[in-house]
Amino acid sequence: MDLSHVAPLWGWRHRNSGRALHVSPGIEYQGTTTQVCGLFPFTAGAGTPVMGTPIGRHQLHGEVVCLDPLEWLRAGLITNPGVFVLGQPGTGKSTFVKRLITGSVATGTRTLILGDSKPDYTDLVEYLGGQVIKIGRGLDRINPLDSGPLGKALKRMEGPDAEKLRWEVRSRRLSLLLALCTLVRESPVTNAEEVLLGRAMDFLDRRLDGDREPTIPDVLRVLDEAPDELISSSRSRSVEDYRQRTDELVFTLDLLCTGSLAGVFDDQTSNPIDLESPIVSIDISATGGAGDKLLTAAMLCTWAYGFGLVDASSSLAQLGLAPRRTYMGVMDELWRALRGAPGLVEHADALTRLSRSKGMSSVMVTHSLADLDALPTEEDRAKARGFVDRSAVTVMAGLPPRELARVHEIVPMTPRERGMITSWAAPDSWQPEARHPGRGKVMIKVQGRQGLPVDVTLTSVERRLYDTDQAIRATR
Repeated sequence: MDLSHVAPLWGWRHRNSGRALHVSPGIEYQGTTTQVCGLFPFTAGAGTPVMGTPIGRHQLHGEVVCLDPLEWLRAGLITNPGVFVLGQPGTGKSTFVKRLITGSVATGTRTLILGDSKPDYTDLVEYLGGQVIKIGRGLDRINPLDSGPLGKALKRMEGPDAEKLRWEVRSRRLSLLLALCTLVRESPVTNAEEVLLGRAMDFLDRRLDGDREPTIPDVLRVLDEAPDELISSSRSRSVEDYRQRTDELVFTLDLLCTGSLAGVFDDQTSNPIDLESPIVSIDISATGGAGDKLLTAAMLCTWAYGFGLVDASSSLAQLGLAPRRTYMGVMDELWRALRGAPGLVEHADALTRLSRSKGMSSVMVTHSLADLDALPTEEDRAKARGFVDRSAVTVMAGLPPRELARVHEIVPMTPRERGMITSWAAPDSWQPEARHPGRGKVMIKVQGRQGLPVDVTLTSVERRLYDTDQAIRATR
């Protein structure tokens, strides 16, 4: 057979003959097994979840990994929508959370950043068309006794449902006021004082009759007036006896108005949450310079205010008075709020425990479980560890071996998973521009399932919005 007219594999060896030194490989296409199986029936997926926000690519086989705690809950992948994020500073914890926030807002989930203490999220919130509330002296005020969205919902309800919600408002007001008193006093409020505070708020509700929200100075004023109802509630035989029993409580409330917390929590809320905003950030960074007490008080108030919004939305939706909405609550620097005084963990635990039934996912962020050691009592430390245990999804950036061993006691991991996470913990070079080995790498772990090591890659817009080192670079 004459094959002289058939070209060799790489073409003929003379000018303009199409000679190629390299044969390019064929074009690679990706698709779902549903689409591709008709062309090639032997395909198989890698097993990474595809519901939710695209986080990045799997480090071992390149598949896209998605995460949305509410979507995973609907699909039966997890049992509760809690996410706990751990990692050393600078490894990309905030970047991961911001990617999660961006995807949630894009799919209609309203996001509440409950206490931005740095601030890290302001640029992103403004870019997404959200609301930023800046708490601090000379800035926005927040009234701890403000019923907020719950009060607005109460005005639209009647009958047994309204009465039930009215008791919920009272309970939340009293709980937060007790937490603030505990913070200022650095010891728990007594049972007798708790009874008196509850009666004082009931007295105020009847006096104000819905004209405005009560404030802490109002409660202090009522205690000073010594109405017969409060004297009777305190089991006092005379006004003088009543004064002696309420002396310490009066000074505690006075400290909330005139002490280190003055100018922030002693008047009406100046910038209420916009119920229609796709994302709300409560920036408390201005309170950090005034000490841990003010920062802790700001965090507690923002948590109560944010979770009150979710409760109000859930109550109205159940009655058909508002559309059903889903929420994501982000609590960064979690432990700074819990270490202020004994018993504050109990308050935070009560706020976050029922998020699943109200259509809310929670994202808690901290550097290390060693932060638990700063909590005042062993009881508080045990309850705080429950936050990690109750979170269905644990996300870990670079962690040293000692820290990883503590996490492993709560969220068991394979030796290979632990080895990957510790390899991200520290750079192996002293070169100035060397990239940190853990930057952008996270392990997404659900108990009982294989961990998902993910490389988070950013678009040019995300690099600008998610950057937490702008201030440092700007001064170079």
